Amino acid sequence: MTRFLGRLGGWCARHGRLVLALWVVVAAALMGGSLVLGSPVSNDVTIPGTDAQRAHDLMKTGFGPGYDTGGTVQLVLYSADGPLVEKPRKKAVEDVLARLRTMPHVVGVDTPFRRGGISANLQIGLIAIRLQGHDSTKAAENTRALSKAADPARAAGIEVVAADSSTPADKDIKTGPSEIIGVVCALLVLVFAFGTLAAALIPIFTALVSVATGLGVIGLLGHVLDVPKQAGIMATMIGLGVGIDYALFLLSRHRRLLADGVPVVESVRRTVASSGGAVVFAGGTVMIALSALMLGGFPLLATLGWITGISVVTAVLTSVTLVPALLGVLGHRINALKVPFLRGGGSSGSSGSGWAGLGSWVARRPWQVLVGSVLALGLLAAPALALKLGPLDDGYGAKDSEPRRAYELMDAGFGPGVNGPLLVVAELPAKVAGKKDPVVDRIAREVGDVDGVAHVGTPKVNSSGRSVLLQVVTEYKPSDPRASGVVKDIRALSPPGVSVHVGGKVAAMTDAGTRMAERTPLVIGVVVLLSALLLLLAFRAPVVAVKAAVMNLISLGAAFGALALVFSIGLGSRLVGMDAPASSSYLETVFFSVPIESYVPLMLFAVLFGLSMDYEVFLLTAVRQAYLRHGDNARAVAEGLGSTGRVITSAALIMVAVFVAFIAYPDPMVKTFGVGLAVAIAVDATIIRGFLVPATMVLLGRLNWWCPRWLDRLLPNLSVEGHEEEPAMEERPEPVKAGV
Repeated sequence: MTRFLGRLGGWCARHGRLVLALWVVVAAALMGGSLVLGSPVSNDVTIPGTDAQRAHDLMKTGFGPGYDTGGTVQLVLYSADGPLVEKPRKKAVEDVLARLRTMPHVVGVDTPFRRGGISANLQIGLIAIRLQGHDSTKAAENTRALSKAADPARAAGIEVVAADSSTPADKDIKTGPSEIIGVVCALLVLVFAFGTLAAALIPIFTALVSVATGLGVIGLLGHVLDVPKQAGIMATMIGLGVGIDYALFLLSRHRRLLADGVPVVESVRRTVASSGGAVVFAGGTVMIALSALMLGGFPLLATLGWITGISVVTAVLTSVTLVPALLGVLGHRINALKVPFLRGGGSSGSSGSGWAGLGSWVARRPWQVLVGSVLALGLLAAPALALKLGPLDDGYGAKDSEPRRAYELMDAGFGPGVNGPLLVVAELPAKVAGKKDPVVDRIAREVGDVDGVAHVGTPKVNSSGRSVLLQVVTEYKPSDPRASGVVKDIRALSPPGVSVHVGGKVAAMTDAGTRMAERTPLVIGVVVLLSALLLLLAFRAPVVAVKAAVMNLISLGAAFGALALVFSIGLGSRLVGMDAPASSSYLETVFFSVPIESYVPLMLFAVLFGLSMDYEVFLLTAVRQAYLRHGDNARAVAEGLGSTGRVITSAALIMVAVFVAFIAYPDPMVKTFGVGLAVAIAVDATIIRGFLVPATMVLLGRLNWWCPRWLDRLLPNLSVEGHEEEPAMEERPEPVKAGV
C-alpha cells in the first residue's frame, strides 16, 4: 500500500495544477447540482420488527386519507385579544379553511370549532390538514404552502404557527456561522503551529473542498434514499475536523523533509507513502466504526452513520491527492507569508521539544503517572452514572423557532400530551360493523382506563372491519419517561382475541431505546474487534492492538461524563444555548435537564472511537519507528511523543474548536455531539495520549511489540508507514517472538 501511495503522491505533485482543477470542478459540480436540484431529507424513524412499526403498517391499510403515504399537518391558532369564536376572527378562520380545502393533495381539513379542537379559554385552536399523494420528502415546502394559506387569519390578528418539526423555520437554519467560527479557529491554530500563512491555508482549503464534495454527494443521494435531516450537519462537523487534521499530519511531515534538504517531489512522495498510509488507516478505523452502526437494528442510525462516513472518505481522498498536488504546486513557497513573532514548529519536530521532555518524565515514573491518569479519568467519567436517555420533543427546540412556539401553545391549550399522541391500532378477531360495536367500545374503554391516559379519541374502523384506530393523548409530554410507561401499559392490554399495537413518535422512540439497549454490546464488540484487527495488521503487535482499543474506550467515559453533567444534570445546558420553558422556576432554569436521544451514545461511540484511533495510529507509528532504530523501549516512547506531540496537540485543538463551534447550532442533537466530541478529543489528546498511553507502553516494555511466531507467519506484510525515508538505524532489534 505504501508503494502505491508513494507513486500516487509523486504523480499528484508533478501534475499539481491538473489535480487541483479536477477537484475544484468535481466539488463545484456536485455542490452545484445539490443546490439546483435540492437536498431532500427524511424524518423516517421506522424500526423493523417493533410494535410501533407494526402499528404504522396497519395504519396504512384501509384507514383512509392521511393514514397512508400522505400525512397530517396541524396549524395552531392563537388569539391574544379574545376568543376565536368571536365573529370577525371566526370569519377569518373559516376563510382559511376554505382556502386549505382547495389546495393540492389536501383531502381533509378539520375545523378548530370542534370538540377537542379548541382550548377551554377559546383562544387556542387546531386545524388538522390531511394530505394524500404529495411528495413526502418535501415536508418543509408543503408545510410552508399550507401555512401561507392561513394569511387571512394573520390579517385578523391571529397568530398561526405550524406544529411540525420539519417546518421551514426549523429546517432552513443554516450552519454557516458554526462553519465560519470553526474554520477561523482552525486557521489560527494552524498559523501558530506552522508560523506561515501559506502552510496554514493548505489544510483549510483541502478540508473545504472535501466537505463541499461530501455535502454535494449527500444532497444528491437524498433524491434516491431517505437521508436524515441531521446528516448534512454531522458530515460537515466530522468532515471539517478530520479533513484539516489529515492534511495537517501530511504537511508536518513534508516540511520536516524539506528542512532536511529533500527535493520537493521526492519529499511529497515520501510523505504520502508514510503519513499518507497512516491517514488511510486512520480513516479506515473511522469507517469501520461508523459502518458497524448497521448492526444497531435502527435504520435511521445506520443511514446517519454511513452517510456521515462519506465525509471521511472524501477527507482521505483529498488528503492523499489534493494535498500532494498543492504541495507540488507551491514547492518551497510553502514557507511563504511568515507571520511575525511566530517561530512555527511544523518543520522541526525535534525530539528535544517540550513533548519529548514530557515523554522522558513519564518514562521515569510510569506507575505514578498511570495511577494519576486513571484517577483523573475516573473523576471525569463519574457523572456518566447520571446520564438520562429519552426522546427529545419540540419543547427543547430553539427558543424563537416555530416548532417550539407551536409546542408551547398546544401545551398551554390542550395539555402536554397533545404534542405526542399515541396511535393505538387493535387487530380484531372478526369483522365489526363500525365504531359502536361492543368489541370496539371495550377496547376504547380499556385504553381509557390505563393510568396516565388523559383522552381517547373517537375510534375509527378500517375498511375491512378488522382493525380499529384510536388516537390517545397522555398526561405527559413526549420526553417524559412516564409517557413511555403508558405505551408499555397499553401494549399489555389483552382483550379476548385482540392484538393491541401502539405507534406514534413516543412509541417509536420507546422501541428505539429498547433496540439500542439490546444491540449496543454487539456494536461495541464488533467495532473494538475490527479496529484491534486493523491495528494488528498495521503493527503486527497483539498487545499494542488490544491496548489501543481499550484506551479509546476510556476516552468515551469522559465524553459521557460531560454529557451527563451538561444535559442530564443540567449544570451547563444554558451555556450551550438550551432554554428552559418560560413557566420554569428559577432552580429549573439554572439546572435545566435535557434528555439525550437513545441512539446518540451509540453514534457518539462510533465517531469517537474512530477519531481517537487517528491519534493512536500516529503516536504508535512514531514510537515503533524509534524502537526499530535502537531497541530502547522507554527512549522510543519519549522520542515518539516528542516527534508527534506538537502535531497531535494542534490537530486536537483544531478538532475541539470545530466541535465547540457547532454547539451554537440550534438542534439539541448537534449540541450533544458538539459537547461530547469536544471533551473526548481534548481528554484523548492530553491525559490519554500524553500520559496514560506512554506510561502503559513503558511498563509493558518489549511486550508492546511481542508477536507469536504462528501469528507473525499468518499476518500479511502490511504496514501503516513506509520506512524508506528513515535514517540509518543505530541497531534494529529483532521482533519479539513468543518464547524468545
